[in-house]
Amino acid sequence: MLFGNDVETRQKILVVDDESANLHLLEQSLTDLAEIICSTGGQDALDKAEQHQPAIILLDIEMPQMNGFEMCKRLKNNPKTCNSAVIFVTAHSESSFEYKSLSSGGIDFIHKPIDLATCRLRVKNHLLLKRQEQTIIEARQDMQALVNQIPSYISYWSKDLLNRFHNDYNGRWFGTIPQDALGKPASSLLPKALYEEILARIASNKPKHQFEVALEDTPGKIDYAQAHLTIRKQDGHVAGMLLTLTDITSIKRAKSQLDTENRRLKIMLNAIGDAVIATDSEAMITFMNPIAERLTGWVCRDAIGLHIEQVMDLCDAKTKYRSPNPVTIAIKEKRNVAMALNCQLNSLDGTTFQIEDSAAPITDSEGKVTGGIIVFHDCSESVAMSLKMSHLANHDQLTDLPNRILLHDRINHACAVADSYDKSVALMLIDIDHFKYLNDSLGHSYGDQVIKQVAKRLQSLIDPNATLGRIGGDEFVLLLPSLTATSQVDSIATDIVRSLNTPFRIDGQEYTLSVSVGISIYPSDALRAEELMTHVDAAMYRAKDLGRNRFCYFSEDLEQELTKRHELVTLLRTAIDTEAIEVYYQPKVDLKTKEIIGAEALARLYDPSGKLISPLDFIPLAEETGLIHQLGEIILKQSCMAAKAWQKRGRPLQIAVNIAAKQFTNPEFCDSVAKVLELTGLDSSFLELEVTESSLMYDFDEALNVLNTLSSLGLSIAIDDFGTGYSSLSYLKFFPVNTLKIDQSFVKDMLGDEQSLDIVKAVIHLAKSLKLKLIAEGIEDAEQLQKLVALECEQGQGYMFSKPLPLKEFDQLLNH
Repeated sequence: MLFGNDVETRQKILVVDDESANLHLLEQSLTDLAEIICSTGGQDALDKAEQHQPAIILLDIEMPQMNGFEMCKRLKNNPKTCNSAVIFVTAHSESSFEYKSLSSGGIDFIHKPIDLATCRLRVKNHLLLKRQEQTIIEARQDMQALVNQIPSYISYWSKDLLNRFHNDYNGRWFGTIPQDALGKPASSLLPKALYEEILARIASNKPKHQFEVALEDTPGKIDYAQAHLTIRKQDGHVAGMLLTLTDITSIKRAKSQLDTENRRLKIMLNAIGDAVIATDSEAMITFMNPIAERLTGWVCRDAIGLHIEQVMDLCDAKTKYRSPNPVTIAIKEKRNVAMALNCQLNSLDGTTFQIEDSAAPITDSEGKVTGGIIVFHDCSESVAMSLKMSHLANHDQLTDLPNRILLHDRINHACAVADSYDKSVALMLIDIDHFKYLNDSLGHSYGDQVIKQVAKRLQSLIDPNATLGRIGGDEFVLLLPSLTATSQVDSIATDIVRSLNTPFRIDGQEYTLSVSVGISIYPSDALRAEELMTHVDAAMYRAKDLGRNRFCYFSEDLEQELTKRHELVTLLRTAIDTEAIEVYYQPKVDLKTKEIIGAEALARLYDPSGKLISPLDFIPLAEETGLIHQLGEIILKQSCMAAKAWQKRGRPLQIAVNIAAKQFTNPEFCDSVAKVLELTGLDSSFLELEVTESSLMYDFDEALNVLNTLSSLGLSIAIDDFGTGYSSLSYLKFFPVNTLKIDQSFVKDMLGDEQSLDIVKAVIHLAKSLKLKLIAEGIEDAEQLQKLVALECEQGQGYMFSKPLPLKEFDQLLNH
């Protein structure tokens, strides 16, 4: 059999006739075609039909116990016999009998006296059709079971056979989920037989391969797979591989000997969608759906009015002999017709597809044929899906530019080519300045439009040999391969900065952007792709530090900064892990009585030699690396513990703790504060959190939600460095703020600078108007103190009273 077991079950024919001579004649004539069961009619025939469920029933019409039409009706109403094909045998020649025979469910009509040769041929053809019908039913069931139960395994591998992607999310293929497989070699992820087969296929230098492979001990009990291996090459070198596996275990177990039809079935497993073509009664096309257009190569409007044979060029895939179209047979014979097995469709453009399904006549209410319809499947969608998956895995969805994975491959390839031909490679990292603010303030849809326009503008500046990619929200990478001189890099970088300075127009509004560009050169700056990316990132940040809207090359001093930065990150991480961060405390005093009324907690970090590291160095680095959340929690916990200890000694002082912008926007921040208060036992009224004005104004709605949550805990909120940020006084009344802190820069200059003095006066007046506490920072001498007292500023801090002190020294200060 084409599909099924090696040993086929012999088909059965039930012959029903009340004349024994006819029974004997038909039995002798047909016995070599099938197993013959005879019956003289009536209930005996119905019982034998139900017992044997024959493929064909030869049914006499005129019988004494029950006529053939009534028996056919009962057979068709019985689920066990309804699929048996009924061929009526009668001596009546009237067309009404033939019509009634077909209308009652019969598929054919044989006249008496019986022409045995014609009878044998008809029975033989119907047996073949029943066998093919059963084969197709079984094949469909197998295919549906596979589709429902076993998805394909799709994976992409680097040139070194390191995993870049696979879709085995539950590990049922090889026991490793995608995140655990990323970057691991195929030798450790795939079965040995499959891995060795892949190596052999790569060595053959062919770009595409299809093969079957036996698997062992897979978690999902997958024993056999159909593999599709596509090898991507660049300049003759392997750049990556797409491997698709389809589980064919059920098919293998059911069909040990697969032939061409079975291979077509496995290809169909990946097919998506049905093609539909309708015709009139002359088989002239009246309709084609888009899938039919794609498969045949014909546009519907051009195909309408053409014969189905002209549009659907069918042949046998093996012999290439032309095949009749099932629609013409269905219309002519007024019956459903299955498409010939191993049928091949030759498209108008020369493309070939193996297809399968069936055709049927279209009839009106009187049974008159008015047309035909054919429905068939194609097998090319799975390939298209695989290619699309590969594209999505290597390209940014918003801009369709190469993503980080594809860029990494191209950078490696460019470096290899540069080594071979003694050339250089330039890498640019292009970062949009202040993009997050634009994205958050205008909305992500505007941000996406900006990204698309930036990508389009950048693409217009580069030549075909260059690669432009997007690796992050607002970061683009430009790869310039095979450079003979680096002087041309300056020109390109200048064009990029200048071009992106030109305003962008979105929904009728103009927006002006600037970019910071970092540049690194291979091999002068780096010897590996990863190192090149690290250096270009450092150069980009240097461009930002220098004022943005410019480009900057990687240099030796940046190398030193990277080393220093790495050492500082390591030191900071170690200090956090061991809680070696030390908290100093600077007293807050009542400016009239000089009494200590509170303290501000300040983090201090020392290097291994005992040298103090400035907070201006390690706090921004902590924010950049994400360590600020752990660092902030340590400082908050130590500060609350200190305040609790002061309370126990009879000095209930409020402790103020600075909160960085990234802490403030962390969704878990409020819960973290509540947990620290609960852990230390400090009453929340003795805790004050200091946030900068710019942190509050970055996202007003979110800031308001966070402040309301913190305020509900019972702690105080202070705005630090007030007057140096947005100074959005109209919003201040909405925030649950308790304290304003006058920035030390204004205190320092107020005695010699009228503008600074005016700002100090304005802040004091504002605080009193809003009934807020006021603290002046950076008081260093008596003259400043006297002026602040005169201006009715009640509290302050600064070196005049005390520098920040370690906990023990601060405790001693409290005891004096």
